[in-house]
Amino acid sequence: MLFTLTAIIFTLTNSDTFRTIRKYSMLQLTNLKKVYGSRLILDIPNLIFPDGAHWIKGNNGSGKTSLMKIIAGINPFEGNVVLHGIDLVQKPLEYRQLVSFAEAEPLFPGFLTGWDLIRFVQKTRNEKDYAIDTLVEYFGILSFLPHAVGTYSSGMVKKLSLLLPFIGSIRLILLDEPLITLEDSFLPKLFSLIKERKKQGVSFILSSHQPFQESQFIPTSKILIENQTAKFFNV
Repeated sequence: MLFTLTAIIFTLTNSDTFRTIRKYSMLQLTNLKKVYGSRLILDIPNLIFPDGAHWIKGNNGSGKTSLMKIIAGINPFEGNVVLHGIDLVQKPLEYRQLVSFAEAEPLFPGFLTGWDLIRFVQKTRNEKDYAIDTLVEYFGILSFLPHAVGTYSSGMVKKLSLLLPFIGSIRLILLDEPLITLEDSFLPKLFSLIKERKKQGVSFILSSHQPFQESQFIPTSKILIENQTAKFFNV
């Protein structure tokens, strides 16, 4: 089905059919290019993500993080990125209100506490206190939140960084290399939360150079980043 839709988009870009598909797809990338200096990083003619939880796979340096940051509205690019009918180029503020992003190796200001970061995101996302308390308890990070982030271990920073994108009414959550520095014992809880939010209409894109255990996470689709482009794969 995904291959069929991609073919339709490619051949009927200016048609009514194209506009209908664009309206009802979760995320669509069209004529997307990313260049650093004279080096081409990404060249993706068309890629459509339906609702669900998707896995972006690629070797280190393949462009996974660049693509994630483009979709998050952080990195500049050429082309079009449309999420639930909202064009990132035309309506950047409205687009970014729908997206949350967790970096692979986040760098937070060391003098801020965990609570400082959580309250900042809570305010920008207009989230209720009880929802924050529920997330904090679920992630098991209450004891170290009053302390400066600069005193955290890499695992503690990772948990905090994964909690933040779940704050607020988000339509798409991007998790870049969520398995890095995260303790194995917490993985079932993370994937259980992803499954729960997916039932509530939230979509996910997870990037990872290593496969996920099928007992924990079965992606809606798999996208391979290779040779400066992206394509769906079934292996």
